[in-house]
Amino acid sequence: MLQLCHSYFSLRYGTLSPEQLAREAARLEIGVLPMVDINNCSAAYAFAQACVQEGIRPVYGVDFRRCGEHLFTALARDAEGIAEINRHLSTLPAEDPSRRAPHWEHCFVIYRDAAPCPPGELRPFEYVGIRPSKVGSLFSSPLRHHPERLVACNPATFAVDADHRTHKLLRCIDLNIALGRLTPGQCASPDERLLAPAALRERYALFPQLLRNAEAVLDQCQFDMPSSPANNRRSFTGNPEGDYTLLTKLAFQGCRRRYGIKNARAEERMRRELQVIYRLGFCAYFLITWDIVRYAQSAGYYHVGRGSGANSIVAFCLYITDVDPLELDLYFERFINPHRSSPPDFDIDFSWSERDDVTEYIFERYGRDYTALLATYNTFKGKSIVRELGKVFGLPKADIDTIVDHPNDSRLHHPYSRHIFAYGKRIEKFPNYLSIHAGGVLISERPLHYHTALQQMPKGFPVTHFDMYGAEDLQFHKYDILSQRGLGHIRDAVELVRRNQGRSVEIHDIAAIKRDERVRQQLRSGHCTGCFYIESPAMRGLLHKLRCDNYVHLVAASSIIRPGVAQSGMMRAYIERFHHPERVQYLHPVFAEHLGETFGVMVYQEDVMKIVHHFAGLALDESDVLRRIMTGKRKDSDTFRGLMEKYFANCRERGYPEELTHEVWRQIESFSGYSFCKAHSASFAVESFQSLYLKAHFPLEFMVAVINNFGGFYRTEVYVHEARMAGAAVRPPCVNHSRYLTHIEGEVIYLGFVHVQSLEQSAALRITEERDRNGPYASMEDFIRRVPMGRESLQLLIRIGAFGFTGLSKTRLMWEKNAVPEMGSTQVAPASLFADDGGDFAYPQLDDGPYDQAFDEIELLGFPLCSPFELLAQNAGPHLPAAQMPAHLHRRVRMLGYYVTQKPVRTRQGQYMAFGTWLDPEGRFFDSVHFPDEMARFPFQGRGCYLLEGRIVEDFGFPSLEVAQMHKLPFITDPRSS
Repeated sequence: MLQLCHSYFSLRYGTLSPEQLAREAARLEIGVLPMVDINNCSAAYAFAQACVQEGIRPVYGVDFRRCGEHLFTALARDAEGIAEINRHLSTLPAEDPSRRAPHWEHCFVIYRDAAPCPPGELRPFEYVGIRPSKVGSLFSSPLRHHPERLVACNPATFAVDADHRTHKLLRCIDLNIALGRLTPGQCASPDERLLAPAALRERYALFPQLLRNAEAVLDQCQFDMPSSPANNRRSFTGNPEGDYTLLTKLAFQGCRRRYGIKNARAEERMRRELQVIYRLGFCAYFLITWDIVRYAQSAGYYHVGRGSGANSIVAFCLYITDVDPLELDLYFERFINPHRSSPPDFDIDFSWSERDDVTEYIFERYGRDYTALLATYNTFKGKSIVRELGKVFGLPKADIDTIVDHPNDSRLHHPYSRHIFAYGKRIEKFPNYLSIHAGGVLISERPLHYHTALQQMPKGFPVTHFDMYGAEDLQFHKYDILSQRGLGHIRDAVELVRRNQGRSVEIHDIAAIKRDERVRQQLRSGHCTGCFYIESPAMRGLLHKLRCDNYVHLVAASSIIRPGVAQSGMMRAYIERFHHPERVQYLHPVFAEHLGETFGVMVYQEDVMKIVHHFAGLALDESDVLRRIMTGKRKDSDTFRGLMEKYFANCRERGYPEELTHEVWRQIESFSGYSFCKAHSASFAVESFQSLYLKAHFPLEFMVAVINNFGGFYRTEVYVHEARMAGAAVRPPCVNHSRYLTHIEGEVIYLGFVHVQSLEQSAALRITEERDRNGPYASMEDFIRRVPMGRESLQLLIRIGAFGFTGLSKTRLMWEKNAVPEMGSTQVAPASLFADDGGDFAYPQLDDGPYDQAFDEIELLGFPLCSPFELLAQNAGPHLPAAQMPAHLHRRVRMLGYYVTQKPVRTRQGQYMAFGTWLDPEGRFFDSVHFPDEMARFPFQGRGCYLLEGRIVEDFGFPSLEVAQMHKLPFITDPRSS
């Protein structure tokens, strides 16, 4: 009997997980079960695993539908059948009048209740499925004359009545309709449930041949999708031995460049790693990653190799990473070891503007049939559930907003809210649609259709139907090709220095950058605005507290700044021990030897491995497995129990006191939940040092690069301020100097047209293209003759000061603009428009107000280019500059600050407090603390200038203001609007 079941991966249709389907089938003693999700195969392998656990034989299939109409169901006989189904699903046309299946050789096709052709013309692999509810109608159907082409077929989507009600809501969400508009044809029948074999035999008692036909079909179907490392591209050169030879050659060549000739320690580590890589079959994985990086370098792209892959000296010598594992005592076993169940992966970051080209190279180099991006499942969750179900139940938007904003206050809710919450709980975490993983790429040995269907995405790259966990289950190794804007800062800054100063910057000489005194001084100051990963207010404070001025300490700071570490108390413990190392009491000499760098605190995951290995004698690969289990949810596994027993047994053999053994174990358990991958932090720290080098030596070009890449921690205004503090003269957009992005000429920075709100990109590009072709504009009249520009765009340019080079006031230019006819965005003014020399016209005195430009900048750029304190309506009175805070500790003071950002924090009592960041009138940053009572009485009121009163406090040499009261100060009124 064909019981064709749907899981909730029949998106916005099914209601049961693959595991629930398998358990329900086992309860009913069903021996063979096909899962045929609608146009989806995401959960095929997970379903097969669940079935095997329950003693059920799974069958691979897909329910093909178009615009909600059932076309046919396909079942795979073998691996070739899986590939046939997935290939068709990957290219399923949106509109095709044919309901007929392709001519397949390794699949069976089931049509529901009727065939798309006369029954006698069905091909050998095609059948008509007869549902239990349709058995009676066979007596009057012409299908009864072709019993050999009929099979018993029972669709199954539900387990209990509530599932059908949930299904109807999902269908409404999918169709974007209210519940009352749903028709029976748009949803499944309530009787679509799994049936016990005895019940099915009873339903088909008059047509037993349909059951025999169904069994014959199922007997020929095998779920042939192995989970194996062999699913990955097996070799780079054509055979594993050739891969090993090439990898060894490249690695030792790189070793000589990295470490010099005959570095015994590096070479010994290299040989050991290469042996493990070869034995575990990862040579091709390393070579493919090297090939990707090699292509990027040949194209002039910057990259950062990070993650646990940076623990490998082979990766370092292949220039995949810039982290020296010998310098930082990184363990290769953290990346690869024989006991690691999940496959390793390199994280390779590229600039956000270059990542797509690198991805395109991978697809072209390794074949589009063998390459795909990983999917992620966007699930139903949180507020989105309330909004979706609210629309289905027909609630007005205001009522939905009330439920979303006040979920715990049932007095304010619409009566239907109880149904929304009840069914919302049922569909929570159901997959809603497929999306793209942040950067995971698969490269397979066989075409990917043997493992999954592919879905084409808007950028042109296909994604698998399974996610990273499905890939792990099939033992795929993924290549994480990621993007970030920090690399864009570095690349663009180097290019800007070349253009503006004619100098070449060697940004990849990491060793020299680490030693650079100006870089170390910049880091020690904590003033790292714009620098990757270390520019936030919290990081600025931490760097100051740690007096951080070297690479090793920055690696530690990058780890302990993470929220979990800070909340656990580890960050404070580390800072205290840094300031008072003489007070540190190590539990055992092993701690002093191996955790001296971090003062006995297990900051890194590698630290946990070190203690388990050196204190208790577990092998490094076992230590990594123990660490991984402790950070996950498998503490009840046999593996964990075995390693724990070995730990305590080894400690007894070494003669440790029981109290010491248990205290070390307690610390291992405590720290492993918060510790961070040291290699990951080290990779980030390399990029941070590159940013610091550019900021220290080329601050103006660096800040322009930061502005042009967007996406930093702060808004653009802060980076413009930082450039001004570094000595730049910052000008508003200018038609004779600006480009679409921000531009630097000497020490003058011209903001780009991109920052002018409402100015179309096409208009900005026309300005620069015409100027490049025919030279600068002589006047506004000359500009209007040469550039197609609508009147509104022209007005924006005048208001922002883009014609300031003319020496005319903006008011005068606005007057002259009114003489220009409306030309539209694609027309230029005729030459005769300004050619009339008949008489001189005397303009009235048209001067700009002293603050007109500032107010126009606030409206069009979002911030003024002058000091915001110049716009205050009245003098704020005496106030303390940020530079004098250390001299006024524990005293109550008044401070004047321009709002930069805040970080709200929820206390353990559920109250809200905040940490504020400000700029004072001298342009220096300072920080404030707002406790719950003061936060409630004096809340933040958006951007602007504030007068703050409170007490100066200090934490490890870093001053801040404990705010007692705070008032936002008014700006002067724009006289043009009054």
